[in-house]
Amino acid sequence: MVKAPKGYRHRTRKLLKKGVREKGAVPRASIMFYPYKEGDRVAIIIDPSFHDGMPHRRYQGLTGVIVGRRGRAYVVKVMLGDKEKMLITYAAHLRPLKA
Repeated sequence: MVKAPKGYRHRTRKLLKKGVREKGAVPRASIMFYPYKEGDRVAIIIDPSFHDGMPHRRYQGLTGVIVGRRGRAYVVKVMLGDKEKMLITYAAHLRPLKA
């Protein structure tokens, strides 16, 4: 019997797949260099082609609040169930939300 994989990206074949029109595209500069400030609300949309600072798949599609910076990455506060989590992720995996 073969053991099931327990890797960081297991069961993500459908979740972390780009659409047909997005294939081969590098992250747009407007996304990468968006000027996030503390308190901004963001959506976590994982870019599978950008591996640095990629959050775990359980955070895909959640919304959070920017708490601060850590180097080139952002610290994002997210509610996961009734717990508050802090994610450290790059801007390639974030999208701004309108207030």
